[in-house]
Amino acid sequence: MGKREICRRPIEAYDFLARRSHLCGGVFSAALQAAGAELSGVVLEAHDGDTLTLANWQYTYRIRLVDIDAPELKQPYGRDAAASLFHMCVLKKATAETTGDDRYGRVLARVTCAGVDVNTEQVRRGWAWMFDRYAPKNSPLYGVQAEAKAAKRGLWADNQPVPPWEWRRMKAGNR
Repeated sequence: MGKREICRRPIEAYDFLARRSHLCGGVFSAALQAAGAELSGVVLEAHDGDTLTLANWQYTYRIRLVDIDAPELKQPYGRDAAASLFHMCVLKKATAETTGDDRYGRVLARVTCAGVDVNTEQVRRGWAWMFDRYAPKNSPLYGVQAEAKAAKRGLWADNQPVPPWEWRRMKAGNR
């Protein structure tokens, strides 16, 4: 039985889901997923505060939460952001409204786990910035972020939190 057949077999349990990703050599290519499609399945893993793995009966998808940017794992608050996403989503039913894919091949999507809009909730809890560079100018995330900042939630408890895009730029400059 080839790798392709293994990837397309019905899923019987979580254990098989985890092994299937490894057997298939990774996640299903985002290029095959059209923007505007709705994916549904179970979240297997939260890689960091803005990336997760969703699996359904056919495929495993690596999904980047659109319009937000969470601290990197090695950055202050990075592990907190990842833990927040983990507790909201892992081993829960989820749907993802796709908007395309990024340069790393991840599916860009707005994700709902157990009825919670995770993109918005990460910003509301103070574990992610709204990503000004990509978010629409009329995004409700501007207000959600302002509210989290005023309440000093999550990373906003820090007087001068460093946005992940600046942290990545500083790290790249040190190489």
